[in-house]
Amino acid sequence: MNEIIVPAKRQLILALSKGRIFEDTLPLLEAAGITVTENPETSRKLILDTSDPDVRVIIVRASDVPTYVQYGAADFGVAGKDVLLEHGGEGLYQPIDLKIAACRMSVAVHAGFDYETAVRQGARLRVATKFVQTAREHFAAKGVHVDLIKLYGSMELAPLVGLSDAIVDVVSTGSTLRANNLVEVEKIMDISSRLVVNQAALKLKRERLQPILAAFERASRIAK
Repeated sequence: MNEIIVPAKRQLILALSKGRIFEDTLPLLEAAGITVTENPETSRKLILDTSDPDVRVIIVRASDVPTYVQYGAADFGVAGKDVLLEHGGEGLYQPIDLKIAACRMSVAVHAGFDYETAVRQGARLRVATKFVQTAREHFAAKGVHVDLIKLYGSMELAPLVGLSDAIVDVVSTGSTLRANNLVEVEKIMDISSRLVVNQAALKLKRERLQPILAAFERASRIAK
């Protein structure tokens, strides 16, 4: 059972999600002189110590990172642009595009589906996605009426079983789409991960936070 965090005045809590964002953030932390002491892929712990006694990492679901930071359960975090667009960014300071975990948000359909005809002005389309706000705005700008079906995973299955005509999802290599006979037909936007900071923490813990933010920014510039 994890201990309850009672933040000290100087202690900083960083919210990260498992997987690519965690791995890509490690070099940025190391540039700030901070090493995470455990791997969340092999540890059951959700609160990880670091080489800096004043910095701890909490492991949360990617879509929850902005919420933890917004409400002050974490002082700062790393979240994808896709997640931040859905969250709305309320109560968050977003100082740095870290240029990590790069991918794209795209529309994909079953191979052979006539997407060009389906998205003509005034058409109606069934779209499965977990990025409801982004999908709604994208198709509204094209004058296409959409019935949005919110899913939380296995997005590629929706067109295969007739649940939707198209999906809106993040794409990295496209291998999962190809394996399921789907094709990427339209890129909506490029996605990368950004540093997000709790606005109160930025004021109250500025002296402790600022060197880390500066190190992140330097490291992200070098990585470009």
